[in-house]
Amino acid sequence: MNSTFYSFSANTIMGEKISMSDFKDKVVVVVNTASKCGFTPQYEGLELLYKKYGAKGLVILGFPCNQFGKQEPGTAEEIAQGCLVNYGVTFPMFEKIAVNGEGALPLYAYLKKTLPGFLGGWIKWNFTKFVIDRNGKAVKRFAPHETPLQMEEYLRKLL
Repeated sequence: MNSTFYSFSANTIMGEKISMSDFKDKVVVVVNTASKCGFTPQYEGLELLYKKYGAKGLVILGFPCNQFGKQEPGTAEEIAQGCLVNYGVTFPMFEKIAVNGEGALPLYAYLKKTLPGFLGGWIKWNFTKFVIDRNGKAVKRFAPHETPLQMEEYLRKLL
C-alpha cells in the first residue's frame, strides 16, 4: 500500500465529496463517532479542541459509524441535527461509514494498517481517534476511553 492520508476522499454528511488533500499542512484528528454511545459526550471535548486550536491548524473529522452496538442508527439529517443541537459541533462531519470489515471506508483501512492498535487491524469501538501530522503521516492512535482532553498535550506539540 503506497497511499498517503492525502490520497483518500470521503463524502461529507451532506453528500459532498471531499479530498483529504484539502487538509494539507493541518494536524487532523479522524474519529469514528456515534450518537447513542457512552463516549458520545466526547463530541463536546472534540469541539472544544477544534475551537481552541482550529486557527493554529487543527481539524477534527467525524465519521459516524453504526458497527458498534448499533449506536448510530440515524439518518444523515438526524446525525447532523443531533451533533449540532446536543454538542454544538462545527467541525466537519461525514457520511455514516463502516470502519471494519470488507465494506470499510478505504481511508479507515489505511489508518488501521498504518496504526494497528491493540486489536491489530481493527477498530474496537466508537470514538477511536487517529492523529495525522502536518505532513499527512498518521502518527498516533487514541483508544475510545482516551478523552479529547487527554489528547490535547500531544496535539499541542504537533501544532
